[in-house]
Amino acid sequence: MRVLAIESSSTVASVAVVTDEKVEGEVYINNKLQHSVLLFPIIENLFKTLGIKVDDLDAVAVSGGPGSFTGLRIGVSAAKGIAQGRDLKFIGVSSLDALAFMQNSFDGVIVPMMDALRENVYTAIYKFENDELIKLHDYDALHIDELVEKLIEYDKVLFCGDAIKLHAEKLKNILKNIYLSKNISTYPRAAAIGEIALKRLKDGISDNINTYSPIYIRKSQAEREYEKRVGIIE
Repeated sequence: MRVLAIESSSTVASVAVVTDEKVEGEVYINNKLQHSVLLFPIIENLFKTLGIKVDDLDAVAVSGGPGSFTGLRIGVSAAKGIAQGRDLKFIGVSSLDALAFMQNSFDGVIVPMMDALRENVYTAIYKFENDELIKLHDYDALHIDELVEKLIEYDKVLFCGDAIKLHAEKLKNILKNIYLSKNISTYPRAAAIGEIALKRLKDGISDNINTYSPIYIRKSQAEREYEKRVGIIE
C-alpha cells in the first residue's frame, strides 16, 4: 500500500510517499514560502524522483490541524483534489498526533505544543502503550499556565513542537523531570502523517472526503475576549 502524505499546518511544507515497507521519499522545506506555491511542484518532483505516478497511489493523507488556518486549507484542498481525481482513499491526521508519533522511543508522557499566539498553545497529551500512541487528553488550545497545571501530576514529560522555544524557561522552572525535543521535532513531518494514515487504513479507517474539514480548535481572540466580558467563560 502506498500513501502520499501532505503536511502544511505550519511554516513548513512537507510531502512524503510512504509504503508498508518504508518511507520512499520525503521533502521538507522551511523557508516561509507560501504553501500554494510550493506544494504541487514538490509533489511533482518527488514523483519524478521516485518514478511513480498518481495511479500508483492507494491513498492521500493530509495534516488536519491544528495550525495555520491558511496552510491547512491549502493542504486539505490539495489532498482532496488529488484523492478525488483518482478515487483514492482520503485520511486526515492531526498535526499534534504526528508530532507525538515522532517521539516513539520515549517512555513517559508526550506533549506536543504548537504556538497559538498570546502565550497560548495548541496541545494534547499522549503516551505510548504497547507501541500504540494513546491520547490521554484531547486536542485543546490552552494558555501555557493552564497546560503546566495539567502536567504537574506527571513524573516524566517530553515536550515537542515550535512553542518549546517560547516557553522552555517556564517549563523548566515549574516542572520536574522534563525533556525538550530536538529541532527535528519542531514541526510535524509528512512521513509521520503517512505512517499514521497507513495504520488507520489497515484498520479499515478512512475519512469522508466530502465532509472532512480541518481541526480548528481555537476561536478568534475577539470571540474569546467578548465571552470573557459578558461572562460566558471565566
